[in-house]
Amino acid sequence: MPKNKFQEVFFTVIMATVMVYGMVVYNVALGMGGVTNQTFIAALHELPIMVPIAFGLELFVVGKIAAGLAFKVVRPTDRSQIITYAISICICCIMCPTMSLIAMFLFKDTHSLGMWVQTWALNFPVAILYQLLYCGPFVRIIFRAIFREKTEITDSEFIEEDETIHISCSTEIAPE
Repeated sequence: MPKNKFQEVFFTVIMATVMVYGMVVYNVALGMGGVTNQTFIAALHELPIMVPIAFGLELFVVGKIAAGLAFKVVRPTDRSQIITYAISICICCIMCPTMSLIAMFLFKDTHSLGMWVQTWALNFPVAILYQLLYCGPFVRIIFRAIFREKTEITDSEFIEEDETIHISCSTEIAPE
């Protein structure tokens, strides 16, 4: 979808922010024993830390690796939606364990292999479903709305269309 580096950076900022916020809300809810209004506010406190980490990882490391992995399974000639899903799944397969490890060190009291595996195991199914069913489509809708491709109409096309309308109108209105 992004056509240049600026659009790629913009898309990654939106995706990282929406994805991280959703996953932080989930993890805060796990820590609080459920979801309350306070859960959404508490999740905001981790965003300034986790969004830049996710953004940097995605833009400079994970995106390239994930695309390479995805194209071992899909072909460039496959439907674009299938390619998007394959890349999204590969990104989750790399980002989820990585971000779970980082979050464990930053926000958990216990730092162990077991805690990391548990965090990763709890996050992975949610991350995949959130990415494929909610976050991914939502961010792509926002991105397409902002970077809508404009179709240029030449003067001759405008005149032809205008003449067609004019001819249609005069034929319909003309008395017999």
